[in-house]
Amino acid sequence: MKLIEGFRLRPLGKEFIVTPESVAQINFNKMISLNSSAAYLWKSVEGKEFSPEDLKRLLLDRYDVDEAIAGRDAEAIARTWIEAGIAEA
Repeated sequence: MKLIEGFRLRPLGKEFIVTPESVAQINFNKMISLNSSAAYLWKSVEGKEFSPEDLKRLLLDRYDVDEAIAGRDAEAIARTWIEAGIAEA
């Protein structure tokens, strides 16, 4: 997987949003907001190839979380990013 170029992570209060750099990329039907854990994952894989397994490892390295839960969360965030059009498989 890889994040699609042209999107940037920006802080918005205590959360983060992903915004396009170009007007041509804007889809006003969707706003992508990330909590601090998802923003950590985004920053960690930005500009790199990654897999849901990589996301899982990042979660396990940073948080005290069960491996099965980290795996489910990593799969979910990867799927969400692909569906939102900000990452590609």
